[in-house]
Amino acid sequence: MKNRVQVVIAEDSVLLREGLTRLLTDRGHDVVAGIGDAEALIKVIGELAAEDALPDVVVADVRMPPTHTDEGVRAAIRLRREYPQLGVLVLSQYVEEQYATELLAGSTRGIGYLLKDRVAEVREFVDAVVRVAGGGTALDPEVVAQLLGRSRKQDVLGRLTPREREVLGLMAEGRTNSAVARQLVVSDGAVEKHVSNIFLKLGLDRSDGDHRRVLAVLTYLGS
Repeated sequence: MKNRVQVVIAEDSVLLREGLTRLLTDRGHDVVAGIGDAEALIKVIGELAAEDALPDVVVADVRMPPTHTDEGVRAAIRLRREYPQLGVLVLSQYVEEQYATELLAGSTRGIGYLLKDRVAEVREFVDAVVRVAGGGTALDPEVVAQLLGRSRKQDVLGRLTPREREVLGLMAEGRTNSAVARQLVVSDGAVEKHVSNIFLKLGLDRSDGDHRRVLAVLTYLGS
């Protein structure tokens, strides 16, 4: 993962866009473009790709002009399809399950969905941007909770113990085993055992590689 990431910000609120830009640049990252609507976002990414200067990650609002409904997330899904190597982190005022599941339905690489309130937690927000830019996943705890709660594959979740479900939720937020251990106040070894049990019960073998952590949640989040 690169220490310095290239970011494009798509947010129609000028104040928020400038605020996000300041947060990221103050921490050594490069905001290569800031735009206010989905059409401009697709155009800018296309131009950067043509110049072989595709950014590491796009940070986009779910709702953007002209209708302020789903233009932002639709653009994000389109960009994911056209540029699989591009990380996409979407921001939303509240959890919109349909949009979250659509975004998460494809590749599990470089995806994030955060509530805008999370931006106030500066370190967590910047860490999420960097993680998604590096191909990781960053899901807001509220997103995880709602998607897990409404999953139609409860028979799969039913195989997990309450503690394993708790560990799974923290994994989905992008936390490492050590971070999960600190959160639950248990040993790293205990978390590793829980994670192994989760993989086993969800039928994820070693051939799934590093994505097993993400697949453990995302394979049954679809509605």
